[in-house]
Amino acid sequence: MSSSSSDEVDEALDEIVDEVVDNYIDSMVNAQINKPKRRSYIERERELGHKQLWNDYFAENPTYQPEMFRRRFRMNKTLFLRIVQSLTNELPYFQQRRNAHGRLGLSALQKCTAAIRMLAYGQSGDMYDEYLRLGESTSRLCLDNFTNGIIQLFGAEYLRRPTPADLQRLLDVGEARGFPGMVGSIDCMHWEWKNCPTAWRGQFTRGS
Repeated sequence: MSSSSSDEVDEALDEIVDEVVDNYIDSMVNAQINKPKRRSYIERERELGHKQLWNDYFAENPTYQPEMFRRRFRMNKTLFLRIVQSLTNELPYFQQRRNAHGRLGLSALQKCTAAIRMLAYGQSGDMYDEYLRLGESTSRLCLDNFTNGIIQLFGAEYLRRPTPADLQRLLDVGEARGFPGMVGSIDCMHWEWKNCPTAWRGQFTRGS
């Protein structure tokens, strides 16, 4: 065999080897790209979250008094419990159930607290992960189900247009407080707030 034909064979073999190697590398890369990524599971010990919430606000001798509850939940405890009870009775999502392993899921108190805290403070869902023990996506799902449930159960009674009797009552309350003819809240941009905290000035006042 001449040297030229031997070189041709070597080149052909090199091309075949290169092609096989390239195809193998491409298949491995594509397999990694197309392989679905599993979400990492975090054991949050949600039972501890419910226990902590119960001891803080709902036990016979809670850690925080009703005044703190009213400030943090933006409503009194009686109203909150009425909402929780109504949602639990009417909507399966808020009913605590056991999973396939027999373990209890999140309680209605945890779900409603997450939703109300997000509404009250305008914060993201993962702000309450460490305390309530539920992830960000679960918090958003709680908020979605909570708002839909409120509309479904209380919309006809509380989310309607005010009647003439409602308007008259609001006008009477406003006049008794020194704001005749006012319906709704004060427009703070046109009312001097003498003791406005400096940190909140940009939110509630305008100009000097």
